[in-house]
Amino acid sequence: MPPSRRLPVPSIARRPRPGANGRTPAPASAPVLLSRQIVDSEPGPISVSSSFAEALADCTPDESSQPGAITQVIVPRSTPELLAEIATAWDLHPLLVEDLFHADQRPKVDRYGDVLFVVLISALYVDAKEEVEFSEFHLLMKGDDLVIICQDGRFIDGLPIPTDAHGLEEHFSDADLIGKSDKALLSLGPEALVYRLLDGVVDGYFPVIDGLQDDKDGIERQVFSGDPAAAERIYRLSQEVIDVLHATTHLSRLTQALSNGATKYAIPDELRAYLNDVTDHLTRVLAEAGELREALSQILSVNATLVAQRQNEDMKKISGWAAILFAPSLIGAVYGMNFENMPELAWPFGYPMAIFLMVGLSATLYTVFRRKKWM
Repeated sequence: MPPSRRLPVPSIARRPRPGANGRTPAPASAPVLLSRQIVDSEPGPISVSSSFAEALADCTPDESSQPGAITQVIVPRSTPELLAEIATAWDLHPLLVEDLFHADQRPKVDRYGDVLFVVLISALYVDAKEEVEFSEFHLLMKGDDLVIICQDGRFIDGLPIPTDAHGLEEHFSDADLIGKSDKALLSLGPEALVYRLLDGVVDGYFPVIDGLQDDKDGIERQVFSGDPAAAERIYRLSQEVIDVLHATTHLSRLTQALSNGATKYAIPDELRAYLNDVTDHLTRVLAEAGELREALSQILSVNATLVAQRQNEDMKKISGWAAILFAPSLIGAVYGMNFENMPELAWPFGYPMAIFLMVGLSATLYTVFRRKKWM
């Protein structure tokens, strides 16, 4: 993955993808673009192209002149040449071009003249590895045209992107996230598709939270069973939760920016209500992620307390056995000094008495420690 610019805010931790640069390697063949037109709230058939100009041309038949026609272009795998073609065709702002070429960004929304630029980060929880995998998407909207650029080899629904054109066409033809929404929504214009994609991204965080919650429950059982590996697992899961919090916090700022610009850019009231619903879902995700982070912090404190208690119990046992062993050693040391004038040295019962004292004192100490639950 190309190195990203330094951002003034924490960036989302990204998991390495296959390939030397961390990005799913693009096929050696020409890039594949998918396009279709939505006319009168009815999505049309998918067209497969190898260039941005061809994709737009496939969606400019006679019906394109009808009011309410929306052109949709999907770029499953971007290449520098393809991004350069889009930038030239739409005469994009240099800062926007820089953002397109440098992925690994936080969710955000920017306007450059008549072009709306949106960065979305979707999440997928891999339970086997207890990791959250993030995928980045760039949305470009100009007029009634919407371009969706997939950056990390996944769709917004988390499924890997097929490598063959037929698989791509079949998936996007059936993907409700990409355009087969209700007619009332599609009639609100290309902005509605942006909000539909945003809603799909936000809803994808709920299974992630559920997976993290299940693992948190497993960690609780692990902590109280005395497993020494629990602390490392808590730290790792906490990092995943923090990554989710970072992503959803920036998504929240994105929805707030869209809401603030609704009046300025004459967004329909119906679409504002839809955005409010997305914001409500995002608020729930943020609240649950925050509660999960707090719960993991408390579990870590409990684990530290339990470890200290177990260490204290171990020290009690060590101290008790040390006292028991010290008693006979003291008696043996006194009678092993070999002074000529010592009591009981010539007494026939001196040796049995010394052994009795050793055993008796050790047994007494053991009984006392057992009653105090030190042993």
